[in-house]
Amino acid sequence: MDNETWQALTQGLSEDPPVSIRLNTMKHVSDQKITLCDGRVPWCENGYYLKERPNFTFDPLLHAGVYYVQEAASMFIDHVMRQYVGNNAVTMLDLCAAPGGKSIVARSMLPEGSLLISNEPIGTRAQILAENMQKFGNKDVIVTNNYPKDFRKSGMMFDIILTDVPCSGEGMFRKDETAISEWSLQKVEKCKRLQQEIIEDAWECLKPGGLLIYSTCTFNTKENEENILFIKDTFGAEILPVNIEREWNIIRSLHPDLDEPVYRFLPGKTRGEGLFMAVMQKNCGDDTVADIQKPKKAKKNVKDNSVKQGIFPDIEWLKSPELFDIIKKENSFIAIPKMWRNIYDIAEQTFKIISAGIKLGETKGKDIVPAQSLALSTSFNTSAFPQIELEYEQAIRYLRKESIMHRTNTPNSYVLITYKGYPLGFGKDVGNRINNLYPAEWRIKSSHIPDGIKEIFET
Repeated sequence: MDNETWQALTQGLSEDPPVSIRLNTMKHVSDQKITLCDGRVPWCENGYYLKERPNFTFDPLLHAGVYYVQEAASMFIDHVMRQYVGNNAVTMLDLCAAPGGKSIVARSMLPEGSLLISNEPIGTRAQILAENMQKFGNKDVIVTNNYPKDFRKSGMMFDIILTDVPCSGEGMFRKDETAISEWSLQKVEKCKRLQQEIIEDAWECLKPGGLLIYSTCTFNTKENEENILFIKDTFGAEILPVNIEREWNIIRSLHPDLDEPVYRFLPGKTRGEGLFMAVMQKNCGDDTVADIQKPKKAKKNVKDNSVKQGIFPDIEWLKSPELFDIIKKENSFIAIPKMWRNIYDIAEQTFKIISAGIKLGETKGKDIVPAQSLALSTSFNTSAFPQIELEYEQAIRYLRKESIMHRTNTPNSYVLITYKGYPLGFGKDVGNRINNLYPAEWRIKSSHIPDGIKEIFET
């Protein structure tokens, strides 16, 4: 870096990081004003800075998926996809996706009829990814727990692949002191080798003319520009430009051998954390994504687990049930959009699927207990269940998985729990109280409510 850039970075690392959120336009009511708003994120249409960091854990609307807490620089994927993704349906793979912020942005920008496979190799992180994608509520997502080499072996091909690769984490220095203590030159070299291995696997899964989006949250040229040169020289990738504004203060290439456009966000220069991103196209095709190709068919000797019409009695749980195939997997009923059912069947034979489509419910005796995934889905027909609207403190108790004392006129029925009209999950009405069906692994673990909770949206 030149001296001015270095001084700006060191000053930026000594300052408090900005706080930002991205609205979920599939759920958020547009006329709700953000009370803590401190300006918009310029490269993301639905990104907002906040004046201070509220206690997000105690906001029921976060748990309802109305918004997602996301670092501003990582929202740049929104701007990239607005420029390069057309109107044709595509298949996209987010290869190292947890906790899910970039997957949420990407799925928001994909055309109707597209499918996103959001993958995380580490099991515990894959569960967090699945939770966040279910809260987002889009039906056209499959969450998997596999290594990049598994996708290469599968033969599946994608129009877009996002590789937000594991890195040495320099961009997290001012948010996480552990990132500083764990950093070393040896770690940088180790990460560089791992990143290249991931790219080698990903490239084999990319369709001709498809896009590879490479990103890290680190500053150095070894994990950034040198890897872009590796991709260019090894695979003949074309590096594509992204339209940016000068006032965003995004830094271009810092490597003398790379003149092509790459994009580096630095604390002190841009309003966000560290991020590096580059967009590449396979075989130097057109500057638009290739049309979706017909995937290979699932193996014929695999038993069809589709539920015949009439066996699942509650298709009114969905707004448009005719768009779905309902399958039974062990004790669970899952709604899979018909337009990508064949891809799901292939994925089920090849990958470890954590979640897909919409989990509708599980059988328990003669009952079908509605699932959390259904409550949070934007394809959910909320009128199918009696609704109980909770006040703030009741909502927090529900999110702690406590029983709710509430007298109703619907004993022995399943009810939808809402806060400010947004679904939080389900309960079972047993007369004088509501038994809590919120997932235990999602619950708020803190036993108290902090004083002076500030709401992000106007009531």
